[in-house]
Amino acid sequence: MLKVILQGHDKFYGITDIVRMFFGDISEDRDNSCVTAGDGPDLTLVNTLEKDGRSFTFTSDGGRRYEFDGPAIEPGREVKRSLYMALSDITGIKMPWGCLSGIRPTLVASEEGSEADLTGKYLVREDKAALGFETAKEENRLLGFIPPEDLNIYVGVPFCPSRCSYCSFISQDISHHMKRLGEYGNALENEIRTLAPFITRKISSLYMGGGTPTVFDDAQFASILDCIFWNLKIDKDCEVTIEAGRPDTITISKLDAMRAHGIGRICINPQTMRDETLQKLGRRHSVADVIRAYEQAAERGFDVINMDLIAGLPYETGDDFVRSVKRLIELGPANITVHTLYKKRRANMSRETVLDRDDGRGDVDAAVREGYRLLYEAGYHPYYLYRQKDTGHGLENTGFAKGDTGCLYNVAMMSDARDVLSFGAGGMSKRCFEQEGSSSKHRVERCPTVKDVLTYIELSGEAARRKAAFFEL
Repeated sequence: MLKVILQGHDKFYGITDIVRMFFGDISEDRDNSCVTAGDGPDLTLVNTLEKDGRSFTFTSDGGRRYEFDGPAIEPGREVKRSLYMALSDITGIKMPWGCLSGIRPTLVASEEGSEADLTGKYLVREDKAALGFETAKEENRLLGFIPPEDLNIYVGVPFCPSRCSYCSFISQDISHHMKRLGEYGNALENEIRTLAPFITRKISSLYMGGGTPTVFDDAQFASILDCIFWNLKIDKDCEVTIEAGRPDTITISKLDAMRAHGIGRICINPQTMRDETLQKLGRRHSVADVIRAYEQAAERGFDVINMDLIAGLPYETGDDFVRSVKRLIELGPANITVHTLYKKRRANMSRETVLDRDDGRGDVDAAVREGYRLLYEAGYHPYYLYRQKDTGHGLENTGFAKGDTGCLYNVAMMSDARDVLSFGAGGMSKRCFEQEGSSSKHRVERCPTVKDVLTYIELSGEAARRKAAFFEL
């Protein structure tokens, strides 16, 4: 068992993040100032923060000591850096993003002056430093199109036609709860109608996501769109995106309903272009269904279609992932988002399955690099990026776009620099306040909505009133 003793600080959150990069089964003992990893080596490390702001990590027997040879950085990052150096040496593993463990490495890139700062200060691999620096510049450019005084809207539908083995997001599997889906749609409309009269701020972007919003039948899906556009002040310059997700839920009627409201952005997410993998994951559609849905949407004038892929899926190799990238490039959607498989808390798929490096999937890191190379070659560029805990191989999720088609809502949501008002169960509304002396960090206040669908159905009006108070509407 690995034990890390914290000395001179209480930065448990960051220390746990670093240990989690290398090992599972993490636990904290705050009374004794230590973090342990049950599947780590039989070793005790001491991670210190000195009064001068420097950190070093050493083995309890005094045999090895790890300290960065350069200026100290912010204390929370400083202690993570020395621990990362120790664990990287002990395990022989170098993480692509070095000692950066946060959700938004582009925030650090924005603070630094060059790619060399990311590699030099944070031990980030050169290709990831270049990716982080380039993406940060594009995120900041797109953020400039979203005035800070504007509002961004999220409409959440936490239902899917079936549950993928890697996913824990959906609250209800509607194959067993069809009646609840209709009730949920009614509650969602009630929340929108209750809160809409109080919204006076201009709306920059609206994103309807899930789950799979197109899981509703044709009539109720059209009704929800009508409710949104009749009650909220959606100007012509407001970016509206609908996450259609599962191609087996997309119908001509739903596509026509979206176009009737002027919606030109849609997501059709295959996750893989390999039928065998789709079946094993529990997705009830084929590659042919993906192509059909894409062609139907393109024929009806959807200007921006996003398609998601997941790297590191079980049941397929890195070469399979690269082939999926090539097939999407052949289709030519305006946006392609590459996710790396990560362990979700309530997913059926185990952490071991997600993170296993020796299960026949091959070199996922190399496959992602090749996928990125192909996307660049085809004229795509990265426009937003984020990371998640327990992501396989220490990688990231990156949205790529052709031309000026990056999704403003994605940038607003990930930036923590623009306000987001969320409707629906499990939504997280947030207000972002700029702080003096900082160009990239904002103080953020959050207002969650109850996750349980049945409770939300009963209390959707109350959810609206809480958000009205939260936003001081």
